Amino acid sequence: MNCRFCNSKLKNIFADLGKTPLANSYLRENEINKTETYYPLCTYVCSKCFLVQLDKFEEPKKIFTNYAYFSSYSNTWLDHVQKFVDESIERFKINKNDQVIEIASNDGYLLKNFKKYKIPVLGIEPAKNIAKIAKKKKIPTVAKFFGQKTAKELAHNSKKADLLIAFNVLPHVPNLSDFVKGMKILLNPKGIIVIQFSAYLMPLIKKMEFDHIYHEHFSYFSIFTLKKIFSKYNLEIFDVEEQDVHGGSMRIYIKHKNNHKINIEKSVTKKIDEEIKFGMNKLSTYLEFNEKMSAIKTQIWKFFINEKLYDKNIVAYGAAAKGNTVLNYCGIGKELIDYAVDANPYKQKLYLPGTQIPIHNPKKILQTKPDYVLILAWNFKDEIMKQMKIVKKWKGKFVVLTPKVKVYT
Repeated sequence: MNCRFCNSKLKNIFADLGKTPLANSYLRENEINKTETYYPLCTYVCSKCFLVQLDKFEEPKKIFTNYAYFSSYSNTWLDHVQKFVDESIERFKINKNDQVIEIASNDGYLLKNFKKYKIPVLGIEPAKNIAKIAKKKKIPTVAKFFGQKTAKELAHNSKKADLLIAFNVLPHVPNLSDFVKGMKILLNPKGIIVIQFSAYLMPLIKKMEFDHIYHEHFSYFSIFTLKKIFSKYNLEIFDVEEQDVHGGSMRIYIKHKNNHKINIEKSVTKKIDEEIKFGMNKLSTYLEFNEKMSAIKTQIWKFFINEKLYDKNIVAYGAAAKGNTVLNYCGIGKELIDYAVDANPYKQKLYLPGTQIPIHNPKKILQTKPDYVLILAWNFKDEIMKQMKIVKKWKGKFVVLTPKVKVYT
């Protein structure tokens, strides 16, 4: 396997989580007795450019064409994007004469906020089931994968972006070159690209957030490496902002390199200096991760063994991809977790991949009154604990497993 950016031979393991099913390949009831497909979940770090990456074992079309993740079922996330829209309109003077385009626009959860200000919007969403819902919400959506081909088609039809948004998609891209070239094609000369992604490498390593690793995430980035990637295609990062959402995310602002009207903010150099001080340009920083991950696995097992000795009932909240990574890596299944719940109705009545734990409506927790509610979607921990505060009435407790096991009473 070669690096998807600089083509160097990959020899150094960053994190090896064994073999697991695709994290979002939820099962229907008639599928739980069939053999699931497991793929190696092993990430490598490039010793030349320090891009952390996973080999491609399944074509994106098989992963994302019919997808179970909907962005509209978290108030925390919806509030976050509303704030982003308002700030962007003010900062970049976006108005009804500008074209806003979002790559991986999901169900239109973000673009609807621009539309209410009568700003022209267009979504690009590869999951046809989700694109269909966006269209029902009157959000113009192209149901295609994004790359140079789609970008050229849109540009040919006079659909170029003044503001091009890509939230929570860059790590999902197996062909970085095609994707970045496509963004350059689609961006107007004075346009701006805003990219945001979770699994930002420095806090991922610092906090041991290994559950960000799953097959749908092909790459894991530092600003140090991203600067090299965009520079190769004559694009330039001019600002960076860390965001608290999704357990720690990075937002980057990009322009054409020859657009000299936008100045490079000090935040870019400051963040890269911070990464270098932490050791993001040293191979040793990455090679320690795998061993530390194994120690966390032991802690998780101790929690379950201790609580099951006392016959405690444990259920899971949030049928999240990151939760599926943890459960499959640690070998935690339905013999230890009674069931999972999720607010997303499209996941209810399905089963978690690998563990085959059934997914129900959150109301089921009120019926069974478990001793522990395991929050798998820990990035929305505060929102979930607030919604489910009734658990405390029967002295139930909340627990998260990563970056370390922690119980909330």
